[in-house]
Amino acid sequence: MQTLFKKVGLVARHSKPHIVVSLRALADHLAGNGITVFIDRDSATPEEAGPHQLIDRADLGKVVDLAVVLGGDGTMLSIARLLAPYRVPLVGINQGRLGFMTDIPLHEMESSVDAILAGEFLPEERILLSASVIREDAEVAQALALNDVVFSRGAVGSMIEFEIFIDNQFVYSQRSDGLIVSTPTGSTAYSLASGGPILHPTLQAIALVPICPQSMSNRPIAVNDDCEVEFMLTRGLDARVHFDGQSHFDLMEMDRVLIRRHRNPLRLLHPVGYNYYDMLRHKLHWGERLL
Repeated sequence: MQTLFKKVGLVARHSKPHIVVSLRALADHLAGNGITVFIDRDSATPEEAGPHQLIDRADLGKVVDLAVVLGGDGTMLSIARLLAPYRVPLVGINQGRLGFMTDIPLHEMESSVDAILAGEFLPEERILLSASVIREDAEVAQALALNDVVFSRGAVGSMIEFEIFIDNQFVYSQRSDGLIVSTPTGSTAYSLASGGPILHPTLQAIALVPICPQSMSNRPIAVNDDCEVEFMLTRGLDARVHFDGQSHFDLMEMDRVLIRRHRNPLRLLHPVGYNYYDMLRHKLHWGERLL
């Protein structure tokens, strides 16, 4: 097979046996077409991987030209943060539920991947957020997020109070259950459930969406993605910051969190014919056209 992608990494959600079966079938199919296949070590046991080479997930970006993810958006989020710094493109096979980013159905897996390997795809770049937690002028934590950076109250249950600055300019003080700082990709996730706007993936913007604010005048706002958003916790005994809902860091009063667009975007490869609005209509069960 003539392709730009000679080395392909496969990642899957290992908790469901049928996904491992699909993973092995795709690995065998690719290898049969002359592709060197690497399987994420957390996705399959040596017996399940068979003759294909296992590799640590953190090392995938160093060796593969393309990564194919079998699972839902959660699996995509976890691998995207690792591969984006290496500019390795991602393809998603939907074996989850909604699957806003995993847009290839399972029954079209082999034919769609073959077409992408042959150069028949629609590329799309998605921004990530880079967040740094500053405590007493020292960085104490750092993380990437493809969907969102979320500030929330903890188990104590009382609201948190914080101030927001954009490019060092004071914007507002707020008392609420928290705040979602969302990318366009994350605008169809927690942000949407909290009343935030849907942002087209190509829009160069970041949305700030309050979570149950005490003041009814607090509304979501969108800013340019080259802005720096600063969150400063002024009151909150059990506040946390979450990254894509998959990791978190406990905050102390007067901690600051600086959020910027990450230097490298994530590159997604969609099958030919992909349409973002078709995807929204299908996933969100919007009404069909009347004519």
